[in-house]
Amino acid sequence: MNLFRLFGDLSHLASILILLHKIQTTRSCRGISFKTQALYVTVFVTRYLDLFYDYVSLYNSVMKIFFISSSVYILYLMKFKYRPTHDPSIDTFRIEYLVGPCVILALLFNYKFSFTEVLWSFSIFLESLAILPQLFMLQRTGEAETITTHYLAALGAYRALYIPNWIYRYFTEGTVDPIAVIAGIVQTGLYLDFFYVYFTKVLQGQKFELPA
Repeated sequence: MNLFRLFGDLSHLASILILLHKIQTTRSCRGISFKTQALYVTVFVTRYLDLFYDYVSLYNSVMKIFFISSSVYILYLMKFKYRPTHDPSIDTFRIEYLVGPCVILALLFNYKFSFTEVLWSFSIFLESLAILPQLFMLQRTGEAETITTHYLAALGAYRALYIPNWIYRYFTEGTVDPIAVIAGIVQTGLYLDFFYVYFTKVLQGQKFELPA
């Protein structure tokens, strides 16, 4: 564990807490993509199956359990408790175009052709694209609540911080994970337009609006 990895994990944790705070305080899931949240549940469940057979540390186990349980809870809030506030007419991204190719990539690129390793690769590829339905919603509406942008910024920072983590590990441990690195770079790249608007508008006290 190094500082880049720690801050990345804390940023990921913060993104979920911000999202839960937004939903609970506004009693609304307006502006949040149910499809993106469903994809994140899929990511965590398929990646963290090792909870049942591979103990790493208390920190590791607690974080995995939190990510699974909190993402499932968010789905529950969106699907049942605050369902009337979600507008499926703008959450229309075809996620089968993400899941299908990720399944194929996982079957082709993995470190061992076993059930758990293929699922791990699938989760890495899917996570890199899971934000697309949310970004597609932003593109359709052209605007977002400030607290929603803070959630997305923390989520984007989480993966961006993993890039220096990988560089650090390469020079200090001589290890590199090409699947995670390539997927992480793709995932970070998807946030570039969002971060530009976030830094130039939201952090300057202006409303988040995409250029017409």
